[in-house]
Amino acid sequence: MIKKILNAGLRRLLVGQTDVREFSTVGIGDTVGEKVYLQAGNLLIDVTVNQWMLGLEPLTFGVWIEDASQRAAMDQASRYTIYFRRSVPERGEAARGALAVAELVYFDRIDDERGVLFLLQISNSHIHHVDGWRAKMIYQRFYRKPNLSFEKLKAVVTAYSYPRRVRVISFQDGSEYNYIFPMDLLGDIRQSGRYLLGMRHSNQVLQRMVDVKKIVVSEFSAEYKPVIYKLGRNHSANPPSLGELPFGVVQTREFGFFVPEWVESYKEVKVLRILDIGSHMLLFGEWVSDEVLKPATPRLHHIHFFHFLQLRKRGEAYPLV
Repeated sequence: MIKKILNAGLRRLLVGQTDVREFSTVGIGDTVGEKVYLQAGNLLIDVTVNQWMLGLEPLTFGVWIEDASQRAAMDQASRYTIYFRRSVPERGEAARGALAVAELVYFDRIDDERGVLFLLQISNSHIHHVDGWRAKMIYQRFYRKPNLSFEKLKAVVTAYSYPRRVRVISFQDGSEYNYIFPMDLLGDIRQSGRYLLGMRHSNQVLQRMVDVKKIVVSEFSAEYKPVIYKLGRNHSANPPSLGELPFGVVQTREFGFFVPEWVESYKEVKVLRILDIGSHMLLFGEWVSDEVLKPATPRLHHIHFFHFLQLRKRGEAYPLV
């Protein structure tokens, strides 16, 4: 009984009354509260809407740069640092008050007529969501497992200190294979009409996507989280037939792929480049259509539980879904 009471007291001290999980799922509208800055040499670049997590082992970020002077700074730099914040830095001091910091090394790049995608991989990370002793105790009690060191946990916490939006992927190979599943290792380069998807090599549909070079990415309301999570197994097993899906579908304008009838919008993407980035394959494409079907509502995003704890402490937590 005493041990049980002590364990309950320790749990309240570490995380409060909240259920511990790897990621917290939240609903966010058009405005994300976090800011992201990239230090390249002496230049600090606001990359908030132009940075994405695309691979896990090693943890790989994609950063899109169009400005010529910023591209030159990226080319000349030997070290890169990304700062995750909840506010604009004062006097350009991005490190002060940062929630998380990632030290990065150059891995590769994709040169496009509209800009350059720099691929950077984490070499070290620092998290400041909770006190250092508390972070290590939470890790020891709730996260420790053979394949997850504290250093790896810190890297994941860092990447998910910015909300990563979940989208629905639709892919079709003939009439027999209709895949519909969720992803969050992806992003749209809105100003340039480009799209990025980080697909795990073990994903059974990857080779078909590489062959067909067509993908549809849809936005959906956070309220459909239970439905979309049930589709998560569709990228690692034979997909259900359309008649077995628990919802209706509609066909896209150009490709004729099937998307859930409740999606709010979709982009049809033609794959232009394919690049191996470790545990994942990067698919770089352009969208050939952008269809809006319904008004936008708060969308489903993933943040790390550590980040959720910090936001809750500050009274700035996003609504849990």
